[in-house]
Amino acid sequence: MSIIKIRQATVEDSDLILRFVTELATYEKAENEVIATVADIECSLFSSDSTTKAVICNINNEPVGFAVYFFNYSTWLGKHGLYLEDLYVSPKYRSVGAGKALLKHLAKIALSKNCGRFEWSVLDWNEPAIQFYQSIGAKPQDEWVGYRLTGKALVEFVNS
Repeated sequence: MSIIKIRQATVEDSDLILRFVTELATYEKAENEVIATVADIECSLFSSDSTTKAVICNINNEPVGFAVYFFNYSTWLGKHGLYLEDLYVSPKYRSVGAGKALLKHLAKIALSKNCGRFEWSVLDWNEPAIQFYQSIGAKPQDEWVGYRLTGKALVEFVNS
């Protein structure tokens, strides 16, 4: 019988987190877009002023996945929300409840912090993930379109 445990990530997990990030990017056909280093993970997730957190999913004491999250804010609700930036479970552990355990752990954090929302995004072609999210009761938000400024466009906008 598999024992699933979720724990808060520590700075010692930085290399593991980067490995999971790279595996996720490979699955999402974007491995060339990962430019983060272990030092970047250490600084961005574990510095004293970081607003982002990570958890590690272990099965029988073996790390099999992770999630990265942060708190956002809804002016309409007048409450914080929990935003799931990344969730990844190694392929061989995707049917044993690890993903559901990670989401449930984060949902409990959201409730304990009186969050009004627990949100995340999924690529429109990722049908297995979409089916999984819908199976737990999550609903797509079709009325919103995400926008992003990054790289050269971000710099040009600031300097314009």
